[in-house]
Amino acid sequence: MLLGVPQETKIGETRVALTPSLCRRVTALGGQILIEKGAGLNAGYSDAEYKAAGAVLAASAAKVWKRAELILKVKEPLPEEYALMQPGQAIFTYLHLAAGPALARELCRKNILGIAYETVEGSDGSFPLLKPMSQIAGRLSIQIGAYFLQSQHGGSGVLLGGIPGAMPGHVVVVGAGNSGAHAVQMAVGMGARVTVLDLETRKLEALDSEYRGRVVTLMSNPANLEHAVADADLLIGAVLIPAARAPTVVTRKMVAQMRPGSVIVDIAIDQGGCIATIRPTSLAKPTYQEHGVIHYAVPNMPALVGRTATMGLTQATEPYVAMLVQRGVERALAEHAGLAKGVNTRAGRIVCETVAKAVGFNHA
Repeated sequence: MLLGVPQETKIGETRVALTPSLCRRVTALGGQILIEKGAGLNAGYSDAEYKAAGAVLAASAAKVWKRAELILKVKEPLPEEYALMQPGQAIFTYLHLAAGPALARELCRKNILGIAYETVEGSDGSFPLLKPMSQIAGRLSIQIGAYFLQSQHGGSGVLLGGIPGAMPGHVVVVGAGNSGAHAVQMAVGMGARVTVLDLETRKLEALDSEYRGRVVTLMSNPANLEHAVADADLLIGAVLIPAARAPTVVTRKMVAQMRPGSVIVDIAIDQGGCIATIRPTSLAKPTYQEHGVIHYAVPNMPALVGRTATMGLTQATEPYVAMLVQRGVERALAEHAGLAKGVNTRAGRIVCETVAKAVGFNHA
């Protein structure tokens, strides 16, 4: 099998879908690797390392897309890459089709076998390929929020940890899943006052036990949300429904009640975002203001730490990539139910019911 790794094209993207270490394993299993020159440089991996690991370097992305049976990526194909996709090709990447109906249509039009990292399931019902990026995004959200709270960035000038005699900043995290829990961990570590809201009592109980009452846990209902959001210096949106578009849980009215210079970081932006006033931004222009509140909504936030993010992602994808190489794509999907859950598009149809509902397509 020939695997292709093109350089990522999303603004500010630094991750790469294959490390030299994983490349070495793939070639040992009999696979071939065609990687675009410079694809790993921003993550700290040189072309020489890939060549030494058995990869063949391609001069352009077009050559990679044209020849590869299976494309490995980090982010979803962008419109400028649509023409490069080959009919009948397989792609293994984060697709996030619930927020990308145009891509969904293109994958169907070209009969692409689209396997989405974010819907691959573990034996325990977890999402192992989503987990490392959720952890990174959760931790980064607090660092980013603290940065934009600084006065020189238009923030309110609040230090999250406070000092003796001055109140620490108030961090409100909406959603206590993987990313939300890691945001809580970072916020507590910085000495902030932390409130977390979720619909599942089990998650709130776990956080209350872990932090021994240092975190305020609330059920996520309109009254609690309105009160908590109005007092937030930093609001983290961390609501996720796997494969589906994120529900809007923080209304425009709630945002309007926040103090000027407060900051919102919406981790759920990949799936459309969970805050009414949010829209995607980029690493080149990461923020905008609405109602006097700074909004940050970069879909590829983990690219800020490309080396760590690449290591976390490829450690998670390695067993699945090895399986696809050893058994072939179709056999691997037939034998591994969890990997098969990752299939979003096949033979011109959306085969993931949740995604089909989100984009308004018929489900195969």
